[in-house]
Amino acid sequence: MAKRKKAVFNWSGGKDSALALQKVLQESEFEVVALLTTIDEATQASSIHAIPRELLSRQANSIGIPLYAVSLSKGMKSYEEGMTEAIEHFKKQGVTHFIFGDIFLEDVKSYRERKLNPLGIEVVEPLWDKTSEEIFNDFLESGIKTKIIVTQADKLDRSFIGKEINSDFLNSLPQDIDLCGENGEYHTFSYDGKPFQTKIDFEIAKINKVTYEFKIDTGEMKSYDYWQAEILPK
Repeated sequence: MAKRKKAVFNWSGGKDSALALQKVLQESEFEVVALLTTIDEATQASSIHAIPRELLSRQANSIGIPLYAVSLSKGMKSYEEGMTEAIEHFKKQGVTHFIFGDIFLEDVKSYRERKLNPLGIEVVEPLWDKTSEEIFNDFLESGIKTKIIVTQADKLDRSFIGKEINSDFLNSLPQDIDLCGENGEYHTFSYDGKPFQTKIDFEIAKINKVTYEFKIDTGEMKSYDYWQAEILPK
């Protein structure tokens, strides 16, 4: 039997991550040594998704793969600095691949390759080059259970927070929304089904409206409003 390649899985906690990881574990080409995620040092939660560190740890424990959190803070450690440190850490363990759950955003994939390839890390995208319809159907067939915890406010209103991703959800989506939320329309928290061995119990404590700023291709900063669930372990 061929020796498996050592890899780190870049974990968001949402449906595409869970689906991509399920696929990777089924195919056995890679030995996944860690689930890597970035968290905000101040909030101790992941960015955008706002998943608390404890729930990320519970996901990792249920999957059976250690969580490796890259802690970021404003004015101190940037995303690129944090990731470079993580890469150096894992290269010492023989890691040669970083796995992501992207679907079709070419600029995102190119960015990852541009940053990681020169450091000796190959980018792997298990869901790449499928349509959103194909991925959504794969997700429904996977048995993974996931709920919406963030929506882009001008795309989906707060009533979508807490909705289960299923065929009923599909029928409720406006026509201009990508089925998988690949353009950032919504984000999710996965809590049951493979690759999890046990269910992660959580609750939505409240829903907040928040604003994030992003640097777009022109270099300008652009603000987006989101409905964001505050989720807590049960």
